[in-house]
Amino acid sequence: MNHAASPVAVRHVKTDKVPELTTATWSNCLVVGDEIVMSGMTAHPASRQQTLDTYQQTLVVLGKIRDLVEAAGGSVGSITKLVIYVTDIAHKDEVGRARRDFFGTPYPCSTLVAVSALVFPELTVEIDAFARLGVDLRQAVGG
Repeated sequence: MNHAASPVAVRHVKTDKVPELTTATWSNCLVVGDEIVMSGMTAHPASRQQTLDTYQQTLVVLGKIRDLVEAAGGSVGSITKLVIYVTDIAHKDEVGRARRDFFGTPYPCSTLVAVSALVFPELTVEIDAFARLGVDLRQAVGG
């Protein structure tokens, strides 16, 4: 007997804190079942309004990620993994400091990758984030 899987509910999440351009060909945030899926986030447009170093850009990006996760119904503790792209691997310490200042332990899993460029020349960091509803890393045991 062939049983078709039930479709998973998908919700498009929007928040005024992280505007989604009407001309965009992507979604900033989708909730697929319990998974929160986000497009890579940068410090743009704040990075166009003022000069931000990598530490400051990372905090702006993490704030956008938090705002999207909260709009989806989660919290900072729902963020389980980050993939961080930097244009200069020497900035890894600035990224690490921002992560320490933003998150409590245990930290989300993370990958750090150096890339040759991002979408705008003033950008030094972009972050892909993965989160899950019903999860709170702050409640983790062990270690």
